This record gives sequence, C-alpha cells and structure tokens, in this order.
Amino acid sequence: MKELDNLISNNRKWAKNIKDDDPDFFYRLSKQQNPEYLWIGCSDSRVAANQIIDLPPGEVFVHRNIANVVSHSDLNCLSVIQYAVEVLKVKHIIVCGHYGCGGIQAAMDKQQYGLIDNWLQHINNVYRLNKEEVDGIDHQQDKLDRMCELNVIEQAGNVSKTTIVKNAWKANQDLTIHGWVYDIKDGILRNLNITVSS
Repeated sequence: MKELDNLISNNRKWAKNIKDDDPDFFYRLSKQQNPEYLWIGCSDSRVAANQIIDLPPGEVFVHRNIANVVSHSDLNCLSVIQYAVEVLKVKHIIVCGHYGCGGIQAAMDKQQYGLIDNWLQHINNVYRLNKEEVDGIDHQQDKLDRMCELNVIEQAGNVSKTTIVKNAWKANQDLTIHGWVYDIKDGILRNLNITVSS
C-alpha cells in the first residue's frame, strides 16, 4: 500500500541510524531478551513506554490495553505477566496510567459506546469503590485526573493479587510492583508511591 511506504522508509532510516551508532546492536538484540521491566500501560498512541523512559528496544517488556486495566479474567494480560515473571524474570512491574485517558473519560461520561462498555466496567468499579472521594472533587478535570491515579492504584493491586506474582514472591523472587502516572501535557512521569513487594 503506497500510503504506508513512508512507514517502511522511516523504519529503514531508524535501523540505519542505530547500525551507524552501534553496528552489532541488532545482532545482540536478536540473541536474547532480558528486560528488567514489565510495563502495563494504556493503548493510547501518545504513551509509548520505551520513549517515555528513554530505553532502547529489548529493555522493556510491554502490555497495553484501554486504560491500563489488569483483570483476572484477561488471559492476554495474565499471559504477558506470567511470561515476564516466570520466563524473563523481570524485577519490576510498572503499571502506568496517564492523565487525559480516553478510557477513564468514557467510563465517567456514563454514556453507551458499545462493546467497549464491557471493558470500561472495570473503571466503573474503581469509581464505585472511591465514589465519595471522587464526587467530593469540584472540578471535572481534577476528578478525571484523580480517577486516572485511583485506577493505577487499583490495577497495581490487581497485579499483586495474581497467582503468578504471589507464587513468585513465595519463591523469594525479586519482584516489585510500581504505580505511575504519565502527564501528556508535560511529558513527566509521576510516581504515585505505590510500591508492592512480597
């Protein structure tokens, strides 16, 4: 497709630039995958894990979905966590939400959007658990920002409750869960001081 040729061209330039700086980079990358980090983030196109934390390919194992949800019925997410923890032996799982999240906004709008409403029920549950606090916030944008934070806290808790993580801790595996929020307006990560280990 001709309209995608620019993406192929961009890829070639990107690969050439990397090879010019480090001729063996792709050879080394192809021989192993040994990241220390699993990033569970939002699918939002503005929130690209490697770029935000300025790490090259191979340094971060990534799972993304609408509103960075960790559901105990999502086999895709659980499979990613299991592979990261049991095979790659990551040391850190970072649950990262972001301010201005469309999933959070859609859940709080209380409108019907179709199939995604089933997924957004996870966000509605976070709201239900924190209704008094959220409803006590005057400004709508502040409410949405706080919901983004509360969602990260809830999802980090969900990670810590998986049998995968519990079994890793039982085996004394070095594994810590963190909760962060990214601000699209300034490009800065904010540590919510949500850290869970063993």
